[in-house]
Amino acid sequence: MSSKAFFLCLITWSAALLVSAQDKPPVKFGNVSAKDFATTIYPIDSNAHAVVIADIGYSTVEGNNKNSVSVFFKRYRRVHILNKNAFDVASQSIYLGKDGQDEEEIEKIKAVTYNLENGKVVETKLDTKNGVFKENLNRQTVVKKFTLPNIKEGSIIEYEYTVKSDFFWHLDPWAFQGPYPVLWSEYNLELPEFLGYTFLSRGYKKYDIADKKTRSTFFVITDTRGTGASERSQFNANVTDHRWVIKNVPALKEENFTSALKNHITRIEFQLAELRPPYAYKNFVQSWSKVTTDLLRSESFGEKIARDNGWLDEYTEPLVADAKSDLEKARRIYYYVRNNFTCTDYSDFYADQTLRNVVKTKKGTVSEINLLLTAMLKHEKVNADPVMLSTRSNGSTYELYPLMSQYNYVVVKADIGTTSYFMDATEPRLGFGHLPVRCYNGHARVVNQLAQPIYFTPDTLLERSSTSVFMINDDKGNMVGSLNKVPGYYESFSLREKINEKGKAAYETEVKKSFAQDVSLAKFRLDSLDKPEEFVWVNYDFDILDEKQDIIYFNPLLAGEGYKENPFKSAQRLYPVEMPYGFDQSYTLQMEVPAGYEVDELPKSMVVKMNESGEGMFEYRISQSGTSISFRCRVQLKRAYFDPEEYEMLREFFNMIVTKESEQIVFKKKK
Repeated sequence: MSSKAFFLCLITWSAALLVSAQDKPPVKFGNVSAKDFATTIYPIDSNAHAVVIADIGYSTVEGNNKNSVSVFFKRYRRVHILNKNAFDVASQSIYLGKDGQDEEEIEKIKAVTYNLENGKVVETKLDTKNGVFKENLNRQTVVKKFTLPNIKEGSIIEYEYTVKSDFFWHLDPWAFQGPYPVLWSEYNLELPEFLGYTFLSRGYKKYDIADKKTRSTFFVITDTRGTGASERSQFNANVTDHRWVIKNVPALKEENFTSALKNHITRIEFQLAELRPPYAYKNFVQSWSKVTTDLLRSESFGEKIARDNGWLDEYTEPLVADAKSDLEKARRIYYYVRNNFTCTDYSDFYADQTLRNVVKTKKGTVSEINLLLTAMLKHEKVNADPVMLSTRSNGSTYELYPLMSQYNYVVVKADIGTTSYFMDATEPRLGFGHLPVRCYNGHARVVNQLAQPIYFTPDTLLERSSTSVFMINDDKGNMVGSLNKVPGYYESFSLREKINEKGKAAYETEVKKSFAQDVSLAKFRLDSLDKPEEFVWVNYDFDILDEKQDIIYFNPLLAGEGYKENPFKSAQRLYPVEMPYGFDQSYTLQMEVPAGYEVDELPKSMVVKMNESGEGMFEYRISQSGTSISFRCRVQLKRAYFDPEEYEMLREFFNMIVTKESEQIVFKKKK
């Protein structure tokens, strides 16, 4: 992704960024008057269903009674709900971490709904005793949920809560942006010098205030965990008060061709880099080789593939008995795992089951199944390693040093001869040597001693598809034709998925409905459905059944081909366009002029480049020779990623395509 969106801030703020302390938040809890309801349309977004008036967070570090320090996070938020489409904002979830018996806890929640009734502000408070619910999500996370009462169109809600956490090595990120526009977003962090954090910033909005001041304070730490008298100590340390404010932050809404919206939300994240005195010094910024070495020794990851695993003989020997090469071995093992194991979780990094149990149950998470594939390949002396990555929907990863929480997926790399093959055995219709589109999300790492970086970028994928149509007049003067289509590899994969789910007959019906004309289909054939390393071929004959009028309007792009609408609808885009791949789509038509007709109007040909470097191209060529019409249409995008500054160019390019592809040939009856 663009370096503008993701950069490391070892933050040293210049004096020019210092702002007077008088620039304070515009609201205070409980201070709601009738005039606060007057605005029903906000200039920041006239179509907004709700506007966040203020969202303010404070994180402080204090000594605790466990011989350590705790982090206290307080959040205050006020939202004006303008219509019922934003009632969801009244339901809140607070995610809390846990580690064994230790769990983050909410010390207090205060929440109020305000409505204007007969010119007076009426308050309805949340019953925090009966209106807050707890849910255990998994071993690491619980969630506290509440919904503010008496929500109406025009309501103003505000709430605040404080979370106490003994996990000082983890600071939650602060998002300045979300699904609704924010008039004032502020985060304050009081960071003592003994906690060395680095800051990671994402997004495209600049800070209106970025201030820091250093002071000295005392920390009091007590140890009450022993059986004797508690021990109390105190020490002096410098604390830096950071303050970040962004005003008038636009909403960030999901658009077409977005990998993960969280990649582009303006936010600040924190990573503990080192622990300093009075704690024993420790550096947390590990090298990639250290991390992968630890993973290879981990019981929940690499140890499973490092063992002898002699028990695998029972499964691998029949597969590779007569294999003539390592490549043939790898193919057979891959298809065995792919065809016999069911994935239970497509977003999982560590393996909870033993490989023996995965084989026994024939089920496992993506990590468990692909670690099994790795172990089976290694067992047969194929050079294979796991690869860890983050899927497109999970967000991008940071390359310079490991942030393990960013990774949610494992695939397999096999080096055979001079070629590297990448595999994911969790997709039943995916061919050997291919990865799902979701894996093409940039930086990934091979889990071996070398810890090599790998880059699965959508720009490296180019989907080529072609459609050819041939139409003639039959002996009765009716238009008949044949269509042959070869979709790209991933379109072929999606087609296999669709046919597996709905059946061939349903797909044939879908194709028939895609024609603008009334047609009948015959000899419908799908080739290579059971050959996952090849493209699917779609072939059929068709008869056009429409009654012939004096004038026929005929779009040469049949069977739903072409662009009926612009995929880029928004007038403005605040973050990049991230397509799953580039593409090269070609369509040809050879047809006879309908019997008894002549051409009255023929669209004009055109060839247009999207930009000077020709990274996008649209070709529309049409000609007539006697009673024969030849047509060729081609749309090509050589890359999948476009910066926000290129959005207008991309949108106008597709506007032009949609307009041109809507043009029709006009036939009129001969006199």
